[in-house]
Amino acid sequence: MTEPLLQTRDLSKNFGGLSAVNNVTINFMPEKVHAIIGPNGAGKTTLINLLSGELKPSGGKIVFRGRDVSTAPSFEISQLGIGRSYQKTNIFPDFSCLQNCLLAGQSRMASSMRFLRPANSYDEIQARADRALKLCGLSGRADWIASSMSYGEQRQLEIGMMLATEPTLLLLDEPLAGMGKDESGQVVDLIKRLAVDHTVILIEHDMDAVFAVADVLTVMVNGAVLASGTPEEIRASQTVQDAYLGSNEVEQ
Repeated sequence: MTEPLLQTRDLSKNFGGLSAVNNVTINFMPEKVHAIIGPNGAGKTTLINLLSGELKPSGGKIVFRGRDVSTAPSFEISQLGIGRSYQKTNIFPDFSCLQNCLLAGQSRMASSMRFLRPANSYDEIQARADRALKLCGLSGRADWIASSMSYGEQRQLEIGMMLATEPTLLLLDEPLAGMGKDESGQVVDLIKRLAVDHTVILIEHDMDAVFAVADVLTVMVNGAVLASGTPEEIRASQTVQDAYLGSNEVEQ
């Protein structure tokens, strides 16, 4: 039986008297799209911030490839092979697509503190950037300035920057937020392509997209796991219907 790539064990995060994540235990299997869904305030983004090392847990463990990374700093988490995107696009708007990916790829050098030599003079970094642009569907826009592109293309570029770090696990925090139908469809297709070679943990409120792309869903409510299962199991769960999906249920 395949071992989980990432595991949480009784993971908790408290802010004063508020328990934002409450004893969460989840197994994330390799090369699967695992969606985390739930109402606003359910603890989804706090969970992602814990997994990416931006927050430290109040209790419990995070285990990545058999290693306890619960207290590892975010840069170390990234270097271990966990990449993330944010709810708000996080790119360098005045730089080209290629330059954005070169900067991201340069973070994987043994020493990234080399400012006097152009990033594209390193063959390995150039290859990572070119590959990332191809994977995210922007190889034809390498020289385009990021700020000149559509919002959906900028979101693709942010994913490309993440791919330039060559992660094994992708944490995607609402990648479809603010997109129209056509742009959303392009990003859903991108996630499907990436899932062939990557593990994806996805937070998303677009239920049509979630049920179209996810292999596994975990529903969180009030910081705790309400249910986990296949899309069919979650769709059929009366408990989930009552607590979250309700009128948001996708057509069967």
